[in-house]
Amino acid sequence: MDLAPPPPSQAPPSQVCVVVIGYNDAAHVTDAVRSALDQGPAVHEVIAVDDCSTDGSGGILRRLAADDPHLRVIRRTANSGGCGTPRNDGIDACTSPYVMFLDSDDVLPPGAVTALLNAAVAHGADIASGLCVRRELPPDHDGRSPCRETLWLPELHDRPAVVARPERRPALVRDALCVGKLYRAAFLREHAIRFPDGRFPYEDVVFSAHVLAAAPRIALIPDAVYVWHVRRAAAQLSISLDRSGADNWRARTAAHRQAVEILLAAGEKRLARAARAHSLEHPLRMYARELELRGPAYRRAWWALTRAYLETFDAADFDPAAAPGRVIAHVVLASDAPRDLPRLRELASRPARLLPPYARAADGTPVWSPDLPQVSLDHLLVRPMRVLPVAVDAELRPRARATRLRLRLHELYGRVADAGPESVDVEFVDRQCGRAGLRRTASFVRDPDDEDSWSAEALVDLPALGAGVWDLRLRLRFHDGTQRETTAHATAGPGLLRRSVLPSRRHGILLVQPYATHSGSLALRLAPGLRGMAQVARRRAARLVH
Repeated sequence: MDLAPPPPSQAPPSQVCVVVIGYNDAAHVTDAVRSALDQGPAVHEVIAVDDCSTDGSGGILRRLAADDPHLRVIRRTANSGGCGTPRNDGIDACTSPYVMFLDSDDVLPPGAVTALLNAAVAHGADIASGLCVRRELPPDHDGRSPCRETLWLPELHDRPAVVARPERRPALVRDALCVGKLYRAAFLREHAIRFPDGRFPYEDVVFSAHVLAAAPRIALIPDAVYVWHVRRAAAQLSISLDRSGADNWRARTAAHRQAVEILLAAGEKRLARAARAHSLEHPLRMYARELELRGPAYRRAWWALTRAYLETFDAADFDPAAAPGRVIAHVVLASDAPRDLPRLRELASRPARLLPPYARAADGTPVWSPDLPQVSLDHLLVRPMRVLPVAVDAELRPRARATRLRLRLHELYGRVADAGPESVDVEFVDRQCGRAGLRRTASFVRDPDDEDSWSAEALVDLPALGAGVWDLRLRLRFHDGTQRETTAHATAGPGLLRRSVLPSRRHGILLVQPYATHSGSLALRLAPGLRGMAQVARRRAARLVH
């Protein structure tokens, strides 16, 4: 049971060691180290472990250490091939009561260490955990304009709390990041908790399982304590972003299986079941959403690996998972070869969409398709409407005066009609910073050409949005009082998803490109003026070359 903790008292200073690991990251390691050194008196030492870099990172770290006695540099004589070994080196060298980890391309926000230390000391916690901010850095980011930021698992840190044993809050298994947390060093040593050595992708999944299996006392705080930089345009993608080969999925499922075995060996059956359910809700959906982007060989390998992984589950392991992940898992188990990839992609999207056609078994039970009657959708079709994976198609035809956005909402076994579609709030959201640039509301009417669908239309002023990438977001409202936030499937066809040039008072001309995202959702790219059009052309050429 969670306890409502009192305000934390001030912790003694100089209690924390921050371990910074890096390899060939000369462009970012200075920012990471300085963000740790600037944390104030709570930090006793910063240990930077250079994993035998060849890009000058070692020299940068030595110069930083010469200017600050709190920084120690450890240079490995051979590259370890992964993140686990340098973190273990940092644990071994730590002389402080508490330790935390920082990657060389991320930073600690001001006050992070103090907030974690105060919580750990005030509540006698083995671990203190706070919010991780996931910051997307676009390729052309200038360092000054706002970036799109999302909170990693904010529901776990919505209020201060103390968890006496992890089994009392199984959702903790969802947070397998080793960063954003403060560990009592003696706790790690008493339980011989270390990272897997060498090249071991997703080493933090195994490390976190060892931590939870040792039944620590955990203090949770709502403070932002870590900034995770996501650089999708980096020359060398991080392990979690580089999913182009089936070996990445093989490594991920292997780490998840090892984590479950660790929890089961410790008698933590509830946590093990929660870990399996989470693997359906998060990684399975993420990889299934990308299957159409991969080649046939990858798809076959991924499908075979996934079936082998899912066959290790007990029937009860599927129940705690959210419905979309369960359905995807059952479709994979029911077919020995990749199938229905467009529908799997839509169901795997966030929010989930369930594209027609819909099917029923002989007894009237809603099923995935007539030839897979064992994949039931009963558990997917629950009320209220806010959790139902509805399907909305979107058509956007750019015009000089006013662009018409047409939406079509599909029926789903009578559930939509029962709720009574009323209206839809339309937003175009800037992907870089998350702000809404345009809002419209339109009413739903029954489609005269299709009794199983409802349509709504809105006029949108695209030149008013300005340059950038804009995602379409919808909030559906129903007569029974329920609401549903979703995206819209980008409809293809004559005159759709093609470039257009519109007049713009501000820029003269505006290049408009509606397109379907990886998950099939409608989005827009807008480039103002001739210079903007030239930039779009250069980026497209670069993508083709890459």
